[in-house]
Amino acid sequence: METRNAAVDILLVEDNPADVRLTMEAMRECGFDIRIHVAENGVDAMRFLRREGEFASAPVPDLVVLDLNLPVKNGSEVLAEVKGDARLRKIPVIVLSTSSNPEDIERSYDLHANCYICKPSGFDEYLEVVTGIERFWCDTVCLPGKGADSGAFPGGR
Repeated sequence: METRNAAVDILLVEDNPADVRLTMEAMRECGFDIRIHVAENGVDAMRFLRREGEFASAPVPDLVVLDLNLPVKNGSEVLAEVKGDARLRKIPVIVLSTSSNPEDIERSYDLHANCYICKPSGFDEYLEVVTGIERFWCDTVCLPGKGADSGAFPGGR
């Protein structure tokens, strides 16, 4: 089987340090070549994505994992800006939120989220969800800008 040649850059937009730590730990255990970048609020997320200020040399992420409940600028505002920007809109955005409110889910899809996942409360379930995200987005789909040669291949690594 063929494997991905290029590392995958993931922007994790999350203000809860415990969730950041848990997500990073779960992603590292999968064994994929991943670089995780963290923004703790929506303003920093947009500055990272637009490569502004201290983020001028930041990579364009292959994937964004976005919490909705963020300080300064919430996740829905970030999602609207990303999907409204021609330079950013092809970046897949996964909403990973504690909210199971149908209005939040509908709004996220209306704003063109690529998927919406409710954060499970248990440790093992959370690890399982993050592992599933990583396996699907890093091993199954072809990401924009990566092409079929360096993207994942259906059926595994």
